[in-house]
Amino acid sequence: MVNLDRNHNPRNNADMISRFSEKNLSMDELVNETNRLLMAASNNDKQLFPIKKRPSFFPDFPVNVKRFFQTKSAFDDAVPYHTVVDVNGNAAPNWLTKLNKEYENLLEKINRTVHIGDLGAVGDGKTDHTETFKLALGHGHVKVFVPEGIFIVKEIKLPSYTILVGAGKGKTVIKLHDSAPKGMRLISNKHHRTGNRNIYVGGMTLDWNVERLGFVEKTSTWGNHSSCLLYANVKYGWVKEVEASNPGLHCFDISSPLYNYYGDGYRARNGSEFIWLDNLTGYGFGDDGITTHHSDNIFISNCHMSDPSGKAHKKGFSNSNGIEIDDGSRNVWLLNNSTARCFGGVEVKAHATSSAPMNIFIIGHLSVNDNRSYNFRHIGHHKNNDPESKTAINLTAANIISFHPVYSELYGHSAPRAMVVSAYKNVAVHHFTAIGDPSYDYNGEPVIAIQYRARNVRLNNIKVSGFSNAGSDIKVFGGSNHADNVKITKVVSKHSAPKTIEIGKGVTQSLVEKVFAEAINAKTVVQIAENQSVIKEIQSIGFKETILRLSDEENTV
Repeated sequence: MVNLDRNHNPRNNADMISRFSEKNLSMDELVNETNRLLMAASNNDKQLFPIKKRPSFFPDFPVNVKRFFQTKSAFDDAVPYHTVVDVNGNAAPNWLTKLNKEYENLLEKINRTVHIGDLGAVGDGKTDHTETFKLALGHGHVKVFVPEGIFIVKEIKLPSYTILVGAGKGKTVIKLHDSAPKGMRLISNKHHRTGNRNIYVGGMTLDWNVERLGFVEKTSTWGNHSSCLLYANVKYGWVKEVEASNPGLHCFDISSPLYNYYGDGYRARNGSEFIWLDNLTGYGFGDDGITTHHSDNIFISNCHMSDPSGKAHKKGFSNSNGIEIDDGSRNVWLLNNSTARCFGGVEVKAHATSSAPMNIFIIGHLSVNDNRSYNFRHIGHHKNNDPESKTAINLTAANIISFHPVYSELYGHSAPRAMVVSAYKNVAVHHFTAIGDPSYDYNGEPVIAIQYRARNVRLNNIKVSGFSNAGSDIKVFGGSNHADNVKITKVVSKHSAPKTIEIGKGVTQSLVEKVFAEAINAKTVVQIAENQSVIKEIQSIGFKETILRLSDEENTV
């Protein structure tokens, strides 16, 4: 039994992922092969919808004035960063070298060190030390050390060139005051409008103290308020070895000062950039554990998020994700993280009136009992009469695990999925292991769904087992909003769904190659609704039919 409770040490994730996948993969080969898959997928999509000009101010003059000053093109200043692997097999974005130099710059800029206890602060869990922290932080260029204890504050605002560090998770606790309003952030940077730079927070627990609100239907207010830690318009930032508990909204939010909903193709100005989140844990969050908005170049490594409250949403409709890469995010890396009992383990998504995240790299993730382990979508761009997404492009996931996805009270009618891909173009998934519970009722639903106008999708080295009560292991949905240009290669299905791969009507470009399926009295290995599908090297044991073409049901192999 795998639990991954709130005390799980995410430094163990890499080893656990290796055990679940039953593979000891070379990181260099994994990254290179995933990149090759993405290049192969994207070759069919040369035009990436560049935004060439802003709309006229007329006829909607007030709206477009705000749009002009608050937004920028989703494709402006896009730098093609990539993943590098060092001699020890450690993967990271190639801009991390730049961030490491800025850390050295931060240390050089520190001209004083303050022990908060020397200013009279006591970690008694009662005394309000808001002014003490303000005095210690001053105008920045400072390292503030917080010893063991529970330190009560109403809010902490960090100036540029600041290090705020404690004695460790569970030892140093910074907690919101009982009188803090619902919209209060526990820690944030000082100047959201003009921005801050070179800020480090580490070695502590952040307690948003949700209990102070008493019984409320909703624990958050609006925008990026009500969170444990917010970086808004921060350039060069670090958050390491930090635990966040029970925030009204998010545990950790890397963002712009204001969320932006001026349309697909636009992003908010003043997003954060070059931020590293490492060895973070969080639980009890009202919305998401870690989230990003309108920000560039973010590295999330060795983190664990679990057990959201979902109370930022209406009961039963809680889109509370462990890690959510949200509106307008670009160049985001996730490495060896884990999630448990969330709605989405990793959700890469955007609202209909915002730009989708692009250039997202997931390398190693363990999802346990999340409703949708991996959920990639651009809301409002799914139906046949919806506008096509301009920004939902370029997403890779490698060496990822879905373990026992389940129904969840967070989102009552959402069927469990190991993965869903909707609206995204240029998607490469390499080495994906989905493990189901043979005794669990998956109600005939698919395990992996490629749907809602997804395009240029490559699934390679997929292993599925234990979803006995599902409908199919992999389903490429047809219909008026069908997916297309989907290639599925090197699939192993063992004692799983009665159909291994199902490809719907209207999918004119599809390939299925090198599949081995083993079961007892199962139905069909590959079911296809169109004759255009290319099927190669299918082997099976215990299936009634190997290939069933619905367009010519007599042509059964």
